[in-house]
Amino acid sequence: MTQDRALDILKTGANVFLTGEPGSGKTHVLNRYISFLEACGVKVAVTASTGIAATHIGGMTIHAWSGIGARDQLSAYDLESITGKEKIVRRVKKAQVLVIDEISMLDGKIVDMLNSIAQRIRQSTEPFGGMQVVFVGDFFQLPPVTRQGDMMRYAFESRAWDEARPLICYLTEQYRQEDEMLLGLLQSIRQNDTQEEHFTLLQEQTEISYDGIEGAKLYTHNADVDVVNAAKLNELPGKARVFVMSGKGNKLAQQGLAKSCLSPERLELKEEAMVMCTKNNFEAGYVNGTMGRVLCFDADDGLPVIQTAEGREIKIEIASWSMVEDSKVIAEITQVPLRLAWAITVHKSQGMSLDAAEIDLSRAFVFGQGYVALSRVRTLAGLKMVGMSPTALRVDPKIVMRDTRFRQESEEAEDVFAQMEEEDIRQMHTQFIQACGGTYTSEDVPLTPGKGYTRVRKESTYARTKALLAQGKSVAQIAKERSVAQSTVWSHLEKLLQNRELSADMLQVLTAAYKNWEADYTQMKAVMEEIGTEKLKPIFEALDERYDYAQIRLARMLYCLHSGEKL
Repeated sequence: MTQDRALDILKTGANVFLTGEPGSGKTHVLNRYISFLEACGVKVAVTASTGIAATHIGGMTIHAWSGIGARDQLSAYDLESITGKEKIVRRVKKAQVLVIDEISMLDGKIVDMLNSIAQRIRQSTEPFGGMQVVFVGDFFQLPPVTRQGDMMRYAFESRAWDEARPLICYLTEQYRQEDEMLLGLLQSIRQNDTQEEHFTLLQEQTEISYDGIEGAKLYTHNADVDVVNAAKLNELPGKARVFVMSGKGNKLAQQGLAKSCLSPERLELKEEAMVMCTKNNFEAGYVNGTMGRVLCFDADDGLPVIQTAEGREIKIEIASWSMVEDSKVIAEITQVPLRLAWAITVHKSQGMSLDAAEIDLSRAFVFGQGYVALSRVRTLAGLKMVGMSPTALRVDPKIVMRDTRFRQESEEAEDVFAQMEEEDIRQMHTQFIQACGGTYTSEDVPLTPGKGYTRVRKESTYARTKALLAQGKSVAQIAKERSVAQSTVWSHLEKLLQNRELSADMLQVLTAAYKNWEADYTQMKAVMEEIGTEKLKPIFEALDERYDYAQIRLARMLYCLHSGEKL
């Protein structure tokens, strides 16, 4: 499902499970929806299952928002106590939409507790008291943490999930990984279908291919991560520069933000220190997980200047993290958005896109740990494996089965909406907003904290790719201009071809990037005529790996266009 279709479904007010592989844009869609709701005047509660995830989306933990706190069960006394607290009652009654991010880490019994609290406070037997609930996440990520001896239930195994009957929006575009072989490995892990060749592939990753950049060491245990970073920093000459976090607003909320922020309260840096960016700043040219080393400190204000894996030099300005409730900032902290990056835990890496990582899976002990670690990197060139256990790539068979069902339900939802008239969908959007007491706006309204709203024209993601192609731009140029992976652009082109929106002339422009295209295409065409075009890997292997996947994808599109075969 595309991001635009998922947003269409969210705007109807239906309960939704927004999911997809790492890098598919879940957080991007969520932020667009939150901005839309706030622009329409609809109260939305933005929460997450963990503090780290909450700082990524500017919300608070679901435990704090609901009043559950550290409880893992809800007695009649607990329910009475929570629903008697004025602050909890006020926020639950106000909210028309409840967002819960990183749902994979929330135990099913907590979901049931949330449902009971919402129903009691809102005096409604409807699921979650009649709020629209939006679950966001990927169950192949880390599972819920339970006390020793307790039985773990996934969120989708809760009674409340069944009652809510969320529509599934399974995003299928890819914006993180650019490496076809890495994508294939990750997809095999999601199907619990790892073969000897996958372990061999990982064992071959013995070096980081970026000059001057050490991969962040990802550990499955929290043992000594701070010790490793401190020891590495001490090895560097010179005096450390110290940056101290500051804050304003509610003191308890400040403490919660500081505890969950990936940048430490006291950040010590030296020249040549390996660092990682801890926040997205697209204008400055970095994202959460961008790796680099400290080149120097600015002569005027002393802020660090880093060099990234791509060789870009970026001055890292002070950034802020906030906790927002009812569109008001209740607490805010500020710090240099960096952390030392010689070592980090797999848990804290969740949600990041790393340029380079050194991964030790020799002690992987939880379903999904290996998958989470490997899915952090964008390419195999940025991966170094230093340890692997036989069970490191396991995922829970229960999740594999449920994921198949999620994909099917997503396709069914997409089919239903594809058959609807655009006017009918917009009417559903309008009715939902009006039912919430808001005023409908038909445009996407991205929220820029502190700067109000900036309206942008809504346009199909495929149409934007097609328009750039029509200008004669290459796949690499389109990917750079749109800030997406090249593999995503290829996916767009294939979708456009399936929809009969591309001509041979438009595709022919792309062949200019390759020397001897005609001769190479003749060989690729012969193989496709023999073994078919359903999958890329068999074609890649039949050609003895002489051509990269981009060439094969282009050849396949041209072949299907001329032969009339389905892509």
